Formats: sequence, C-alpha cells, structure tokens
Amino acid sequence: MVDSVRPAASVARFGFTSEHAVDELQAAGWWAGHGPTGGAEAVLTAFSHTPDPDLALRTVDRIRQADAQVWPELAAAIRDDSTVRGRLLGIAGTSTALGDFLVSAPHEWQRLVRPTTVADYPAALQRAVAPDGQVLSGTEAEQALRRGYRGLLLEIAADDLGHLVEPRITTPSFTDTAHALTALADAALQAGLTVAQHETRDAETATLAVIAMGKCGGRELNYVSDVDVVFVGDGDLQVGTRLATAMMRVVGKACFEVDAALRPEGKAGALVRTLDSHEAYYKKWARTWEFQALLKARPAAGDDELGRRYTELVAPMVWSAAERDNFVVDVQHMRRRVEKHIPAEIADRELKLGQGGLRDVEFAVQLLQLVHGRVDPQLRSASTLEALEALGAGGYVGRSDAAEMQESYEFLRLLEHRLQLRALRRTHLFPEPDDTAALRWLARAVGIRPARAKSEAELLTQEFRKHVRHVRTLHEKLFYRPLLEAVARVPSADLRLTAKQAEQRLTALGFASPDGALQHIRALTTGVSRRAAIQQTLLPVLLDLLADTPEPDGGLLAYRRVSEALSDTPWYLRVLRDEAAVAENLATLLGTSRLVPDLLVRAPEVLRMLGDAERLCGKDPAETATSLRAAARRQPGMNAAVATARSLRRHEMLRVACADILGLLDVPSVCDALSSVWAAVLQAALEAATRYQQAQVGGQPAKIAVIGMGRLGGGELGYGSDADVLFVCERVGDATDHEALKFATTVAETVRSVLGAPSQDPALEVDADLRPEGRSGPLVRTFESYRAYYERWGEVWESQALLRARFLAGDCELGDRFIEAIDPVRYPEGGLDATKVREVRRIKARVDTERMPRGADPTMHTKLGRGGLADVEWTVQLAQLRHAHEVPALRTTSTPAALEAMAQAGLAEQEEVDALRDAWLLATRARNAAMLVRGKAVDQLPTSGRELTAVASIFGYGVDDDAGEFLDAYRKTTRQAHAVVERLFYDA
Repeated sequence: MVDSVRPAASVARFGFTSEHAVDELQAAGWWAGHGPTGGAEAVLTAFSHTPDPDLALRTVDRIRQADAQVWPELAAAIRDDSTVRGRLLGIAGTSTALGDFLVSAPHEWQRLVRPTTVADYPAALQRAVAPDGQVLSGTEAEQALRRGYRGLLLEIAADDLGHLVEPRITTPSFTDTAHALTALADAALQAGLTVAQHETRDAETATLAVIAMGKCGGRELNYVSDVDVVFVGDGDLQVGTRLATAMMRVVGKACFEVDAALRPEGKAGALVRTLDSHEAYYKKWARTWEFQALLKARPAAGDDELGRRYTELVAPMVWSAAERDNFVVDVQHMRRRVEKHIPAEIADRELKLGQGGLRDVEFAVQLLQLVHGRVDPQLRSASTLEALEALGAGGYVGRSDAAEMQESYEFLRLLEHRLQLRALRRTHLFPEPDDTAALRWLARAVGIRPARAKSEAELLTQEFRKHVRHVRTLHEKLFYRPLLEAVARVPSADLRLTAKQAEQRLTALGFASPDGALQHIRALTTGVSRRAAIQQTLLPVLLDLLADTPEPDGGLLAYRRVSEALSDTPWYLRVLRDEAAVAENLATLLGTSRLVPDLLVRAPEVLRMLGDAERLCGKDPAETATSLRAAARRQPGMNAAVATARSLRRHEMLRVACADILGLLDVPSVCDALSSVWAAVLQAALEAATRYQQAQVGGQPAKIAVIGMGRLGGGELGYGSDADVLFVCERVGDATDHEALKFATTVAETVRSVLGAPSQDPALEVDADLRPEGRSGPLVRTFESYRAYYERWGEVWESQALLRARFLAGDCELGDRFIEAIDPVRYPEGGLDATKVREVRRIKARVDTERMPRGADPTMHTKLGRGGLADVEWTVQLAQLRHAHEVPALRTTSTPAALEAMAQAGLAEQEEVDALRDAWLLATRARNAAMLVRGKAVDQLPTSGRELTAVASIFGYGVDDDAGEFLDAYRKTTRQAHAVVERLFYDA
C-alpha cells in the first residue's frame, strides 16, 4: 500500500494528478522506483510547464501505443532536443484535437524538427492535393487537403506554444502567429481552387479571383474561424460559379468554412460577379457596413491580376465612405445592435462581441481609419494592430492609449487562440467563474503562473477583467481624447490633432455646430484644476452618449450650463464619474429635453436619483404632497412658504420628467404626480396667504375652499397645464358677507399673485375663468351665491365644466358641501333633453372651428385635433351629462375611469372605449413629450427635424429609426378614435 502511494506522491511535484501517471511515465522509460530515470529530469520538468501535464502525458502515451516503430526516435528527441520537446509537449498539453491528429499519424511529429516555412505553405498544400503532379478529386482530395492543412496547423501551434514549456524557445508575436494562420488559409483556398478547376468541366473558360475579407483579409486569422471571401469572375460566369461552389465545398470539408455572405446583396446575391457588376452595386446600392467590410479586402487566391483590379476598384470607395450621410451614426448603430443580441447570461464572458471585447477595439480603429484615412494614406491598413499603431504615430490617438489598447487586444486575442486550440472549435467564451479547472488550464496556456497569494484562476480572471475594462474605457475615450487635447491646447509630443480635424470629427459624429461644440469642450476642460481633470475623463464618455441622442449640440450646451451652475457642488462630478448609470441617463435627458436642464440647474439633487430607478419613480404622490405642505408650513412668512413650495414643486416636476423621458412612468402616473404636487402647492400658498391676511385684519372673517376644475380637478395635469379653480367662501361668526368676500378675495388674489410671479420654472398660473360669468364675474363667491347662480342662471357648458370639479384646498367641510350642492347640476335628473344635447354639440363644433390655431395640422394637434384630447373628453362628458344620474360609476372626474364606466354600462362597445382610451393616453403623453422637448407648453406635435426625433425617442423610437413611423402611429390611433367620436358624440 505504501509503495503504491509514494510514487504517485513523487510525480505530483511535476504537476501530475492522474492515477495513471506513474504507469505512463514508466512505460515511456522516464520513471523508475521513486524518481525520474537518468536524463529524464528535464523531460518531467518540461511536462510540469505545460498547461495540463496529465493531458500532455496521456497524449504522448497514446502516440507511443499507436506506433511502436516511431516511438524510439520520438522518445530520444523528447529527451535530447529541447526544441522538439517544447513544441511537442506544448501541443500535447494544450490541444486535444492536435494531440488526436498526432495519435492518428505519429510520423507527423517529424514536422516539429524541420517546420515548413510560411512561404512554402502554398507549395506544400499543392503537393497534398496533387501528389506526383496528378490532381486528386472528390473525397480523396478533401482528405488529402485536410491532412496537409492539419499538419501545417500543427507546426504553427507548435511554434506558438513551445516557449511555454521550454523558455529558451523564442516567443512568437501575436502578429507572427496570425500571419502564419492567414498564409495557411490563403494556401488552402488556392489548393481548393486547384481541385475545383480539376473537377469542373470547361474550367478554362472562366477566370476567378478570391478576395479575402474580415480577419483573413486583415491577415489576423484565428486558429478556428470562418474565412470571409468575395468572388470576382471573368469569362463564363456560370462556370465561375461552379468553380467557386466546388472550392467552397472542398475547403469547407477539409479545412474551414468559407463564407461568402459579405458579397453584394449577401446570400441572396449572385455568388460570382464581374468587376463591372461589383462597381455598379457599390456605387448605387451598398450600405455603410459594406464599405467598412471592404476596408480589409485583398486578393487571396485565384487570378492575381483580376484580384488586383478589384482592390484598386473598391479602394477609392472605401476611403470616401466617411463622407456619406450618417456614416458614423450607422457604424455606431451597428455596434450597438451587435451588443444587444448577446444573451445576458454570457455577455460578461464574451471575448469577441461583448462590451470591452475585441469588436470594441476593431470598431473604434476602423471608424478612425475611415474618418481620417481619406487624407492620410498611412492609416490605410487592413490590420487592426498596424492601423492602431499608425493612428498613434499620426497623432489621432495618444501613443500611450494606442499602446494600452494594443496590449489589451493582443491579450484577448491570445485567450481566443488558446480557447480555440483546445478542441479546434470556434469559441469566444471565457470560462465560467466556477470552472476552476478550465480557468487554471487557460491561465497556464497564456503563460500565467501562480503568485503567492493568488491561484492561476484568480490571476487570469483579474487580468481578463482588467483588460476588458481598459478596452471599454479606451473604446469610449479613443474617439475623443485627441480632440480634447487639441481644444484644451495642452502641449503633447504625441498628439498633433489640429482644431480643424477635431471639428471634422465632431461633424462626423453628428454635431451640427462643431465649432460651438469645440467652444463648450474648451470651456469645460481648460485649466489644471481638479474639476477640469475630471471633465477630461468624463467628456469622452458623455460625448459618445450625447452623439446617440436626438440633439447632441443642445445636449452638450446643456451639459456645460449644468456643469457651470453646479461647479461648486462638491458631489456633482464625483457622482458622474463613479456612477455610469447617472452619466448615461443624464446624457439621454440633456440631449432630448430643453425643460430638464432648465430645472436641473435649480434642483440638482435630482441628479443623484438618476442611477436608482426606484428612487426616481417609486415616490408616492400623496406622501410627496404631505411633505411639501409640511415644509411650507414651517416657514416663517408667506414669501418663504411659497418659495419653499415652488422649490419642492420644481424638484418633483424634474423627478417626474426624468422618469418620464427614461420610460419609467406611465401616463396615469405622470398625471397623478403632477396634479398632486400642483394641488399641494396651491394648498400651501392658500394656507400662507390666509395666515398673512389674518395677521393684517386681526382675525378670519371667512373660511375658504378651493375647487379644482379642468385637468387639475380630473387629476390629469400635464407639464404645461394651468390650474383651473373656483374660489368659494362663507362668512364666519358675526362677520358680514361683505367682510367675508373682501377677506376671501384678498386671499385669492394673493394666491394668484404669488404663484403667478415671474420665474424660470414652468408657469404656476391659477386660472379662475370657469367661474360664473367668467372673467366679468367676481373672483370669489359665497357658497349661497354659487348655489343660487347654478340653480337660476347656469348654462349647459357650466354643468359640463363642473363634471371635473373636486375639492382641493382650504376648508374641507365647505368644500364637501359645495361638491354636494353641484351634483344635481352636473348630473341632472333625467339627463339632457334634445335641445341641450344639440347645444353641447354646437359648442364643440364652434370650439373646434374657432380655437384651432391658424395653419395648425388637425391631425397633429394633441388637444383640438381629430381624435385628440378634446374629442375624447367631450364625448365622455356628454355621456356623463346624459346618463350619470342613473349610472353612479359615471360620477367621476377622471376621463379613463368614466370611459370604463361607459363600457360597463353598455353606453359604448368595449372596442370603442379602448380606441378612445388609447387615443387619450397617446395624445396626453405626446403633449407632455412636446413640452419636455421644447421646454414650453405646446399642443402641436412637430412633424420633422430633431424635435420630432426627440419626441419619438420618448416613445421608444431610436435616433436611428424613422421618426415618421411615430407620426403614422399617432395618426392611425387618433383617426380610429375620431371615428368613434363621430358615432358616439354626434350619433353619426
């Protein structure tokens, strides 16, 4: 028992954990008793350096068993030749697939002694498919090409991995490995074409050039990757198509998949086109991404002259592509679209497509190339790393940034190579956090060895996360940092980007006024203060985010205004720097709304909520109103109380606006919150004015109630709505009606005056025009006066106006009695007779005609337009006047609640009610959105330009989407509602 344990424990110091390790070492002649045999110490040490010593030993043992004749020579080479030993064990301990290849063909180990030069790859594969000069065909050709290709791939991998095992072996650069893999792919394509020409009848009647694209075009292939190609033909195109198809079949079965989807019209297009056909397509039909793809086009196989003519044809198109409208926006949209399609559960492990992954580097580099390569030929390289170096050398990117991005890119590509080598499968996924075995293997495969405090898995994960962060940060920064350095006029030996180039870059990003943008950036970043330093860190991210908003220029101006206004606020820049969600949401808000920045400079505390959706939209309106009234009540005087109420209203309006734009609140919630805070301000102002007037007259001769009307009464206020109210009073004690009216009128006028005082906030207009006799009547009436008026003189339009009346502020008992007294007026017994129904319809027709602004589009006017707010509300109110006396559910001030009651009472079909509700909600939100975008009350929707894009963005349309679709949807919804109004309101 002891003897069986001690050898296993002894081999463990060489990294072996398998229970068969001792047996396999003994069979190879490298272990005897309790230690290595003579001369085998170096062999076992080499095994310990492999990524997986057990896998390496098992693979070598399988080779030994597979061919007893080969083994003695191979064993001697492993023992005596450190180069062969490093290459072989590097393969054996890393790649199961290449290990299986060696097991199936043990004699192939000789390739590790005398590797084929890259220049000889084409000849080597030609010999494989045409031994003795006779070209093979069919399955025989495919198998021969597969063996030749796999053998050369073994050589490349051996060169790539040998230094892990034997440090004396030179470490190849990533570029060297990628170039070798690309040369091998080119040779495979040419060999596949040779077989295709042999198999295809009349092959001599067609000329074919194979154009490499993607990573193959850039000479930066992976071990396992599709090879993107485009075919150019001359002569008989039908024969050329058969040639291309046969070549794709041969190479696809033998080596790798050949993907021709980047050709004109994609998979739906012709596989082979002439040069003229390519030219016509690219000049007339090609999209932005196709020119981005053509950046890497180069001849790879087939006719050299035809391939050269193709690249000469497309090159001018590639380097003028940045002049196309929305070029940068299209490229950025494509990158965002790729990110959105990554499943959330693997997004943080995705090496290629995830945030901070390889695509971030490639897209950033290609965008800079295409923008500046028009005038600088040094940037016109198909290689990502060569282009990145040129960008740094030319001053388009800081040299240190270019070096850091190159380091991270090469590290991520190295991870990708090792992961693919394992089983020669296409993968880009970093191992899961709990897969310690895979993490340890991968760490060792990229050369990471354990530190004292951390394991290989921990070190690898830390390194991976670090490089992902670096890439994402540099991706966001790269496009802008040279610009910031130029406008801030900071001397730098590495950066020579002129202000004109910076202006061109801003133009490419979508800024309509790049000179103005430069001024804003200069103002924010100039100087050596800590604030300027933080702004230089923040602006690359914010400019990127602002470029994706409907109004980048306005957003940048707003950001400057906010930053200057909050320059002395200690937490402002820190929050933006440390909380990415705050910065992202702020950019969205500033680039969409003119109202938000106006409020933000005076209510900055809301900024801190932008990173927490619950804080931003989770407040209870009733609790907010209670807090507002209590805060105002604590103030020593009327002006202080009103100022406090206005300040808290500003805060609440900004909070609601931010949540609304970011899609966190629905329409009823927005209306409820705005109505609640407006009512609370009114209550606070009434209490303050009453206390002030009491002090002036030495008592309170009247009690006052404020009745909400219109949208305020219905709890359906928008951002720009006035507060429609009625003031009701009643004398107290021995006071006369005259004294009571004088006191109450003074209070009411004070409330209107202090709330309506000029302010930078949206207006607080208290409108009492719905009172009896309108503007010509007294501002305040007694309770008995109201009752007498409505009983004797009330008209049908006044009954209609009272449908939304509800008590808001002041004396609760008086308010309740008023509401009780008007119920018979607004819910008349027996409903309306035919004459009054006609009167309501006549009034509406007059309103539609006279109040619609001249030149307004009736399909786009949210209030008076067809199917808009007035249409729906008049229809509801007519039903209430006619039927509320017998349908209690109709006795509500809420339009949506009354609509539902109409359906339940059978006064309208459910489909009709749904159409009216949808239109009312849509028009309400559209009206609010227009106010948010323009910063002032407006009923007419914009029909074009950036304002329309901004309004559409609030409804979820992206800046890259067609905003006209929003208008079409609005017209469709309101058109359907208007048809219902015609039936229900007019009995049409």
